[in-house]
Amino acid sequence: MPEPSPKAGFSLLDHVLNLGRQAQAAALSFAFYDYSSDLSFSYQATRVFHAASTIKLAILLALFRAAELGRVKLTDRLHVRNRFRSQADGSPFSLQSDRDGDPDLYRSVGRTASLQSLAETMIVRSSNLATNLLLDYLEVQFVAECLQSAGLSSLRCVRGVEDEAAFAKGLNNQITGEGLLTFFRRVHEAAILTSESRDRMFDILFQQRFNSMIPAGVPDAARARVAHKTGEISTVCHDAGMIFLPGRAPYVLVILTEYAAAGSAAARHKLVAAVSAAAYAFIGSLPPPLPTV
Repeated sequence: MPEPSPKAGFSLLDHVLNLGRQAQAAALSFAFYDYSSDLSFSYQATRVFHAASTIKLAILLALFRAAELGRVKLTDRLHVRNRFRSQADGSPFSLQSDRDGDPDLYRSVGRTASLQSLAETMIVRSSNLATNLLLDYLEVQFVAECLQSAGLSSLRCVRGVEDEAAFAKGLNNQITGEGLLTFFRRVHEAAILTSESRDRMFDILFQQRFNSMIPAGVPDAARARVAHKTGEISTVCHDAGMIFLPGRAPYVLVILTEYAAAGSAAARHKLVAAVSAAAYAFIGSLPPPLPTV
């Protein structure tokens, strides 16, 4: 059986770039690694993008790392409030429920919620309130230290969500395609968390409710499981995750996009889904791995 040629990868990349041009994306980053074939390739994978909600992956990692270190227990309960201090100047700010992926959590203000449930709400429903509660509790410095110690310096977490004072001073959470690809690989390989923490973390990521991007490019017939996190604001639209197909090792896919101006969310989701579909088709074109002896 011949080995997959680099030409196949370049053909996929040409197709992805054509999709980006058709969608009028101002910037597109693509990173891919397949555990089954050990093939990897990327485009603009070191380009820095605004993280949007993909930064919630860093906070999730830090939470599980804190639990492993004995700093917290996932069953610990946290007071739910909607008042935070800016990382820029300490000024108070609150979040708007109509801009949140889970407005229901705002009904719990004044009560308590477990760290586990907040982590699930942060990822599964992309709750900004849960995100800021966890980040405040863990502290920005601890999240940054976790990223640094994991060799993920291209992922930068410097503030909570909707911290407008920090945004005005240029303090923004940042990501790269390469950084997110490495994130998923190191988590999957239990290189930065124990296998038990990894499995619990992936159990949360598998429950993701926003599935119109990477999962939409994977046919239902494949019976795939996708552990992923989306991120979207006015001019960026991202999805990053790991795709588990039956009968083969998983692959990691990161798609980051940026636009010159705000536009149709549906059109942007369609581009990311099309790139995901192209990656899936490429996976299907590869010869099966040689049997081990």
